[in-house]
Amino acid sequence: MTVTEKQRQQQAELHKKLWSIANDLRGNMDASEFRNYILGLIFYRFLSEKTEEKVEEMLGDEMTFEDAWENEQYREALKKQLTTRIGYVVEPRYLFSTMIREIEAGDFDIEKLSEAISAVEASTLGEQSEDDFTHLFDDMDLTSSRLGNSVSARTKLISKVMLNLNTLPFVHSEMEIDMLGDAYEYMIGQFAATAGKKAGEFYTPQQVSKILAEIVTTGKTDLKNVYDPTCGSGSLLLRVGRNANVRHYYGQEYNSTTYNLARMNMLLHDVNYKAFSIENGDTLEEPAFGDMKFEAVVANPPYSAKWSGDASFLDDDRFSDYGKLAPKSKADFAFIQHMVHYLDDHGTMAVVLPHGVLFRGAAEGTIRKYLIENKNYLDAVIGLPANIFYGTSIPTCILVFKKSRQADDDILFIDASSSFEKGKNQNHLRDEDVNKILETYRGRETIDKYSYVATLEEIEENDYNLNIPRYVDTFEEEEPVDLEQVQKDIKEIDAEIETLEKEINGYLKELGVLYDK
Repeated sequence: MTVTEKQRQQQAELHKKLWSIANDLRGNMDASEFRNYILGLIFYRFLSEKTEEKVEEMLGDEMTFEDAWENEQYREALKKQLTTRIGYVVEPRYLFSTMIREIEAGDFDIEKLSEAISAVEASTLGEQSEDDFTHLFDDMDLTSSRLGNSVSARTKLISKVMLNLNTLPFVHSEMEIDMLGDAYEYMIGQFAATAGKKAGEFYTPQQVSKILAEIVTTGKTDLKNVYDPTCGSGSLLLRVGRNANVRHYYGQEYNSTTYNLARMNMLLHDVNYKAFSIENGDTLEEPAFGDMKFEAVVANPPYSAKWSGDASFLDDDRFSDYGKLAPKSKADFAFIQHMVHYLDDHGTMAVVLPHGVLFRGAAEGTIRKYLIENKNYLDAVIGLPANIFYGTSIPTCILVFKKSRQADDDILFIDASSSFEKGKNQNHLRDEDVNKILETYRGRETIDKYSYVATLEEIEENDYNLNIPRYVDTFEEEEPVDLEQVQKDIKEIDAEIETLEKEINGYLKELGVLYDK
């Protein structure tokens, strides 16, 4: 079974379970609300099981977690070790497994779940992990009347959800999908009226994430850090971590709900609280990481988003060299400039953007020319198929930047727009499509109708227009039309029509129906 097939199988199983859970909640609230409960509970279950795993490592077979907790000396030692190792504590009575047993015995109360969540957050106060847990469960309001008008009604509903979630697989070594990211995408796509636009802003399909991650880790097995300025659910950062040992993850996210999701996702994927810094805020207006530089930078920013474009940004180090700012109606190049600024001198940056960035003029044309002519940072342009991103059918491209390029380095163009598997609602990149892109990028070769290595002189001749068809000729010559054969075919068709008309008219005559000769 290929990785892609395994991903689809795991996604199908996850979707089936989520559909069942959503049917329990639907009618009480809309998708944007119940997704918060589902994701929050998935995450709480993970925190709980992680606690049990660490306690078992510490206690072995000597005593149970419950017995150790009853002993004050053991309890304090466990608290200290847990907050040091994983950053938080889940008490035995608040374990997800404990609450499941209580649900099955009919002894559970939703207020206990509220206490449990509060206790987890309280266990981080004053600890190094405090910032990573603050307000993490704010979107999951267990006192909401949308869950029910009484404590017993809310308890009944949330119990059904927890029992369903208890059957989800949590074996990370066998999981080829990003459970939280996939769950989020599925619920938005399946149930929310605003499906596409919202999902496309923060979720990057697994195969596209793989391409970006492979590019920025080419030739590297260890990265000092990786940065995503529009990190959404954090899935793209995590994908880079599957390709290389990442010592620290950095991300910023504007939407508070997906910011919480990114922090959850880091912890769920066993990234220690000391090894990531995810911040909430507007990346362009209020960048979170000062003068830091990053060895790898990846992003799938919101396409052609609006930004202030205030003239004061011309004095900002991120934009001052270019003499122009990206238009207020299209922040694509503002994100590129921001990312380039934060890229380390020997790092690699890969960003997904709409094709407009390749050829739009005015200020964008000036910025594009400066990046190529003055800085020589652009390394490759990769055209992707249309309709592979959730919620937008537009074709997109990957731009790769490096600061360590030599003066005579060329620019590689890849046209992968025709290499995909057609899906019902969405097209998919197959393993072979991804591998061909990566092999071509690394081999840096010209392949007929697929890729072209362009010199900087050729780019200049095209007035710095990077539209891929200018460099990769995919024109397929049509076979010449045989006019004599066409005439012959027409005569044969006319003869067949005449024969059929006679046959039909014969039937009509037998039936006594008038007909025209």
